[in-house]
Amino acid sequence: MDFFPIFMDLRGRDCLVVGGGKVAARKVGLLESAGAQLTVVAPQLCPELASLAGEGRIAHQARDFDDADIDGKALIVAATDDAAVNRRVSELAQARGLPVNVVDQPQLCSFIMPSIIDRSPVQVAVSTGGSSPVLARLLRARLESYVPAAYGRLAQLVAGFRERVKERFASGEQRRQFWEKVLQGEVAELLFAGRDEAAAEVLEKALEENDFDAQPQGEVYLVGAGPGDPDLLTFRALRLMQAADVIVYDRLVAPPILEMARRDAERIYVGKERDNHALSQENINQLLVRLAKEGKRVVRLKGGDPFIFGRGGEEIATLMENGVNFQVVPGITAASGCASYAGIPLTHRDYAQSVVFVTGHLQDGSVDLNWKALAHRNQTIVFYMGLHGVGVVAQQLVRHGLPETTPVALVQQGTTQNQRVLITDLKHAEQTVRDEQVKPPTIIIVGEVVELHKTLKWFNPRPGANPRPFGGGARI
Repeated sequence: MDFFPIFMDLRGRDCLVVGGGKVAARKVGLLESAGAQLTVVAPQLCPELASLAGEGRIAHQARDFDDADIDGKALIVAATDDAAVNRRVSELAQARGLPVNVVDQPQLCSFIMPSIIDRSPVQVAVSTGGSSPVLARLLRARLESYVPAAYGRLAQLVAGFRERVKERFASGEQRRQFWEKVLQGEVAELLFAGRDEAAAEVLEKALEENDFDAQPQGEVYLVGAGPGDPDLLTFRALRLMQAADVIVYDRLVAPPILEMARRDAERIYVGKERDNHALSQENINQLLVRLAKEGKRVVRLKGGDPFIFGRGGEEIATLMENGVNFQVVPGITAASGCASYAGIPLTHRDYAQSVVFVTGHLQDGSVDLNWKALAHRNQTIVFYMGLHGVGVVAQQLVRHGLPETTPVALVQQGTTQNQRVLITDLKHAEQTVRDEQVKPPTIIIVGEVVELHKTLKWFNPRPGANPRPFGGGARI
């Protein structure tokens, strides 16, 4: 390898940065975050560094670099726009065996500053040996999704038990097995869910009992898959999908999202279509309980967000009644995702000061809503599962005061390459659905903000895409 990766403890140590521009400011920010005592040598400082100097967070020598500036320094960075000065700093430092970095000149460096994923005390550094800093940043961005922010807290928790684990287990192999079980199991997941005290209690119990043959404790993760675009998944959703033993998924989960789950995970389809349910809601609830009690990690994958017309509340109530551990991972709901990709802001100072999310049919299949509360001109209404009753919806909104010319947007398979956006009005909404053969999944947006689609539309699906539902049927 071109450079040996190493981590230095700079807390309280004197470090030198030569240069006062924005590049130098970035290096100062990194070194300051590591606890270094910083001196900056430069005739002038950029506003960011001037602010730090004014706050007393860095020492500023307002002059050109002098050879004696490197005396007593633990680390040196040269970040000037003068090549001769940068070379001189490098030669002086290397002659004394001091670590030196010259920005964008790897041939003058004895060390390179990598792209950093900081989950202190966990840190991941990515370097291309100075050949392509941009590539290093892109790799770091990719890795960010696989390293949850809570790993820092997990490392701190583990640090508090290290000595006790050494005392409990005589061999390194036993300690390795113990920590692998802890770091890949319930302790880690509890901490990732923000339940730090519970994680510490489970770790304490595991250390006392050391029962490696015990039945693993299952858990259910209610995960919002978003409206369709896989790039809209959260980091936590992706991590849990790739760790789960079983994926229990809805019809509205787009196939590309399902493909991102762990390859060998069991997949169980529980989708609901109008008048055709693979499983009743009660049976789904009991399925989740049974799988978890078998010791399995179960992702309950739902289109959109689990708590917005996703029956998530009913499912976790059953899990709680049966003592099953669970987590809820929010997703981008269809209203937000589809409206954004259609170029329709749900609120706007000139058009709508409120937005309402409404389900288009009730549990008994009827469309019986508080129409008086919905029919306000300065309000945006988003109907989920309203395609079947769009005629009733339009008729009732007009009857309760909205003009029949009120704009309506039908967004079919929003955020995907099969997205279609049809603009109509309340008078012609039902006819448009028939004439254009609009199919689920489709959301209906009613309100003056729909007019903004003409100027704000930005997402252009692939030409020639063949719009089709994720899984047939008519639940929308």
